[in-house]
Amino acid sequence: MDIAKIRSDFPILSRKINGKPLVYLDNAATSQKPRQVLAAMDDYYRQHNANVHRGIHTLSVEATEMLEAARAKVAKFVSSSAEASEDKGVDDPAEIIFVRNATEAINLVAYAWGRLNIDRGDEIVLTVAEHHSNFVVWQQLAIENGAVLKIVPVDKNGEIDEEVFKNAITRKTKLATFFHVSNVLGTINDVNRLSSIVHRENPKAKILIDGAQAVPHMPVNIPKIGCDFYVFGGHKMLGPMGIGVLWGKREILEEMPPFLFGGEMISKVSFDRSTWNELPWKFEAGTPNVAGAVGLGAAVDYLSEIGMGKIRNHELRIMNYALERLGKVDGLITYGPKDVKKRGGVVSFNVGMVHAHDVASILDSEGVAIRSGHHCAQPLMEFLGISSAARASFYIYNTKEEVDRLVEGILKVKKTFGI
Repeated sequence: MDIAKIRSDFPILSRKINGKPLVYLDNAATSQKPRQVLAAMDDYYRQHNANVHRGIHTLSVEATEMLEAARAKVAKFVSSSAEASEDKGVDDPAEIIFVRNATEAINLVAYAWGRLNIDRGDEIVLTVAEHHSNFVVWQQLAIENGAVLKIVPVDKNGEIDEEVFKNAITRKTKLATFFHVSNVLGTINDVNRLSSIVHRENPKAKILIDGAQAVPHMPVNIPKIGCDFYVFGGHKMLGPMGIGVLWGKREILEEMPPFLFGGEMISKVSFDRSTWNELPWKFEAGTPNVAGAVGLGAAVDYLSEIGMGKIRNHELRIMNYALERLGKVDGLITYGPKDVKKRGGVVSFNVGMVHAHDVASILDSEGVAIRSGHHCAQPLMEFLGISSAARASFYIYNTKEEVDRLVEGILKVKKTFGI
């Protein structure tokens, strides 16, 4: 990977913050966008903008073709870890549902599948380390329908005890859901193994995986995992905000009613009844975010050209260097696996008793952008016995020199607070 060339594709990286070159280490919240993505969206609006599917005129046909081409690109992309020709991939683009973000994708499943299939006394199994998007949704459904929420703990490295997880799955389990990569601890779940445990303990239980922090950073072959639903967002993988993906098995999606009603998602409307459109449009009511899909397609092209294996290897090198440097800072507490191979490009930390917001503020004065707070994972914060943490997260354009800038900023925090 030519990091200098890659960095030149991202206009925002040339900015200065407080008079110093920007070091962007908030990629777990959202990634920056390359020129190629910006150009694709600009071209769509300048040359092809029209509403899709129903139009006969040239622009509408072009817009429709661009939307569906993006869907096909995404379908191919989430089969990118196929190791042999017999490995099953997403060969049905209709299983790719465009939504606003991963949060909406999870809500779609909860409303269109969960409300109809999870009843009083049924069990929903999830982990204490889930993002609020994959926690609050099921918590509220459990309250509404009288289901039981079973929360599986993690160890100090954020790893799931497989024996505890296995014991949590019973004949009453209707859904097991878990993260692929933790947005706080960086822990990579062995989702294939966890899925096989669920299938073995209760073949009827459905599985939903939050892949928001995985798809942008490593090869993923969704059908090979053995799950029923998989969600991720475009804005964390170089794409625009406002576009995300729900993948679901066709046979399950076919049985689910629409999430939203209105235009595009219908087949026929009469005075007393309506019938629904085919997949995937049954779940894409109203005018879709065509430009967002085009931008996501361009992001997929960009990542595919580099190669997800190379991207993962780059992040391993950066994370290994970051953990080594941060490990030498006295008074710094880091969270997550010590084995870099078991974690994504995320490191959360605290500097003594200094509040994470103060750490982030001082780093910002040095041009270093990180995230601070509970990271939409308050149950995990409570489980860890902390109220907040600072978080640095890396991507394809980050360098070892930027890690050095991060460490220098942390040393300034220590000096400022007399640690």
